[in-house]
Amino acid sequence: MKLSLPFLNKQPTVAVVRLSGAIGMAGRASLNDASLAPVLEKAFRKGKPAAVALEINSPGGSPVQSSLIGARIRRLADEFKVPVHAFVEDVAASGGYWLAASADEIWADDSSVLGSIGVISSGFGANVFLARQGIERRVHTAGKSKSMLDPFSPEKEEDVARLKGLLEDIHQNFIAYVKARRGSRLDEAADLFTGEIWLARRAHELGLIDGIAHLKPRMQEVFGDKVKFRRYGLRRPIWSRFGTDMAQDAISLLEERAAYARFGM
Repeated sequence: MKLSLPFLNKQPTVAVVRLSGAIGMAGRASLNDASLAPVLEKAFRKGKPAAVALEINSPGGSPVQSSLIGARIRRLADEFKVPVHAFVEDVAASGGYWLAASADEIWADDSSVLGSIGVISSGFGANVFLARQGIERRVHTAGKSKSMLDPFSPEKEEDVARLKGLLEDIHQNFIAYVKARRGSRLDEAADLFTGEIWLARRAHELGLIDGIAHLKPRMQEVFGDKVKFRRYGLRRPIWSRFGTDMAQDAISLLEERAAYARFGM
């Protein structure tokens, strides 16, 4: 005879981690590995979740922080044998797609923007302005490459070539990660790594995502209608909204908005 105890029949729980914002910027709301580490650890460890769902809305940012966060997600998923599902909201581009690719399955809304599998470096040149103002730039270095791409000096061809080499190496790391994570699901005939972006249905055709779906109904489809959700995310203390970091946060917010604007958002 089988004894059924209601309190032992626990319903499956999905841990939901929100990853929203630019990656690796200076503001306190930015996504980085150090701040997300305790959040991810708790999501995977607490209560033996049936799965971890990532809510992603990010235009990208630092490739290093993207890699560190993605690697942490994979380590925890492998350690605790927990499947990971990514659900893209407005955008998962560049580093944002790197985070999505850390999941076992990627889902998105019809109008979600995905891709931008490339690397960018931008800056400015003010040497002409300084010359017009009669300002002399003085730079002294030990090491001929120490002042590479100084924005107040004329651009040098060898500096640009060196930078392009670095960007290409990072790009290859990004490509290798996407190929390793998405495998045979990728459309081998398509050039997916030009930095182009796509809406979700085209991204699905290319193998960059697994389909069109939203978090709650998809998790109910997989784990049943009675699945429970436990949410985790970065929290800002009330006192962090005030003080000397307000100016830095304001600048970071402008940078983040500019990053989203690249995708029409």
